[in-house]
Amino acid sequence: MNYVSAENLTKSYGLKVLFNDISFHINEGDKIAIVAKNGTGKSTLLKILTGKEIADSGTVLINKDIQVVLFDQEIDFEGDVTIEEFMMSLDSAPILALKKYHEALHTEDANAMENAIAEMEIHKAWDLENEMKQILSQLKITDLDAKMKTLSGGQVKRVALAKLLVETRAEHRHTLLIMDEPTNHLDVDMVEWLENYLSKAMVTLLLVTHDRYFLDAVCDIIWELEDRNLYLHNGSYSTYLENKVIREENMNATIDKANNLYRKELEWMRRQPKARTTKSKSRIDAFYETEKVAKTDTRKQNLELDFEMKRLGKKILELKDIDKSFGDNTLLKGFSYSFQRGEKVGIVGKNGAGKSTLLNIIQQLEPFDNGEIETGETIKFGYFSQKGLTYKEDETVINFIKEIGENFPLANGRTISASQFLRLFLFDDQTQYSPIYKLSGGEKRRLHLMNVLYRNPNFLIFDEPTNDLDLPTLTVLENFLLNFQGCVIIVSHDRYFMDRIVDHVLAFEGDGKIKDFTGNFSEYRESRKSGTINQKVEEADKSKEQQKQEPETINQQTTIKKRLSFKEQRELETIEKEMPELEEQRTRIMESLNNETEYEKIAVLSKSLESTTEKLEEMEMRWLELQM
Repeated sequence: MNYVSAENLTKSYGLKVLFNDISFHINEGDKIAIVAKNGTGKSTLLKILTGKEIADSGTVLINKDIQVVLFDQEIDFEGDVTIEEFMMSLDSAPILALKKYHEALHTEDANAMENAIAEMEIHKAWDLENEMKQILSQLKITDLDAKMKTLSGGQVKRVALAKLLVETRAEHRHTLLIMDEPTNHLDVDMVEWLENYLSKAMVTLLLVTHDRYFLDAVCDIIWELEDRNLYLHNGSYSTYLENKVIREENMNATIDKANNLYRKELEWMRRQPKARTTKSKSRIDAFYETEKVAKTDTRKQNLELDFEMKRLGKKILELKDIDKSFGDNTLLKGFSYSFQRGEKVGIVGKNGAGKSTLLNIIQQLEPFDNGEIETGETIKFGYFSQKGLTYKEDETVINFIKEIGENFPLANGRTISASQFLRLFLFDDQTQYSPIYKLSGGEKRRLHLMNVLYRNPNFLIFDEPTNDLDLPTLTVLENFLLNFQGCVIIVSHDRYFMDRIVDHVLAFEGDGKIKDFTGNFSEYRESRKSGTINQKVEEADKSKEQQKQEPETINQQTTIKKRLSFKEQRELETIEKEMPELEEQRTRIMESLNNETEYEKIAVLSKSLESTTEKLEEMEMRWLELQM
């Protein structure tokens, strides 16, 4: 059964064309995911299908026998209604029958009860109430008498999600369920439950999500919005990636051929042919088509961000016996941890367990009750919080970044400009010169990420970084973090992201207890389900206890490591004096390179830069050896 047919849809906002002449069909049972950069029209396309937006041109035909239900990122509700009243406000026959039945229970009117029971039978509403309670329970919504205005943003999203699932269940008509980022504000248990629910449900689904495990488990068709076109892929996320690579390779081959033809035709055009005959007119038209293909820019920013961050010293960050409570709610109890160079730690736990509080304590943004924190002198934090970006409304994207610095330093003395860095994170030239207020919510989130990374920190802290970021940006961020030589702490419910980045997990178990697990997120989850996590944690604790029982040996080893000969001490002092001089010398060479235009002088300066950089790197390595 065909649900939706769209032909030649085009949508623009001012000069920005989101998509042009796209066509597609949705059939019963299809489970489709849309993949695209933020700001390219994903949410707009969903709204066109629900009638909330109108396309500039083209047609959308929706089968009259189906209903379209949208789970949007913006939730409309009245603040004074309770959760139960919000849930029961659905305008569907089974819900109305259920409401009449509850009203009849509170009266002694036998006729009213008889009619209510009859309607419950007709609309098959007997199991609906139990299913509603089960869905709310799975989404951790238990107080149905709470008013909507008292709920947090995440709780409102979960209640709205529950209402949508009940509505889909209550309506016995054919339903197209449209969901925009349904996993935001859900913890891992909720995401896994929803994943299982939707994968088994007999439902036709169209969704936008950044959660790749969720996408693979639920959807078997992927729509890719890119360069104003819509590409359809049957299969998993990995199949989509393979198809995308093949398409780009074919496109590059077509561009190469067009370039060869373009050079030949350009010579003919320069002879200024007079387009008097049909033959020459058609050749001129063909020339402009060839030129368009030849000048297509498919180049990707594949720069490796081996950037020149501030050097990490021996002392990085150590927390000793940290306690933190809010009234009777204990978040941290005797928590100790020493961060090592290059460590990538994932922090997991239920909402409200204290994850964000720990991040604030580490950065000294929030006081703690007891304990001690030692932060290395060279540490420069970069914090990506959930609060979002602060900016001037009329400020352009490029100027916002240039206020931090004109260039971003890479290793070996290289730099990239602010504009190049923006392109790396998928801001094209047109968007770079747009006012920030015109960006979509996802694009602002991406700019917030850039604002953190461009400041060149050596200790990154991410609090739910994947919310509202598109899949292409997440791929760029993941590649960035995999090459990052500093420390990283990540709080996230995105299982794929955590598996790819972290090698260590701190799990908030409640009542101030935090378990220290070595491994990625999926390994932690598997150990937790199988019950082996306690055994692994106990083995780690036993190892730590043995270390405590042998303080003399450890102190002796430490003393040996730290003791330098007179010659080594003099060498260390010399290095610490010469390194800043070399850094200044390299900076002067880089400035000269940026201002030089003569090839011979550029060659000399480049050789000098390479030599100076090698000396500096050798010094840095020797400095680290002497510090150990």
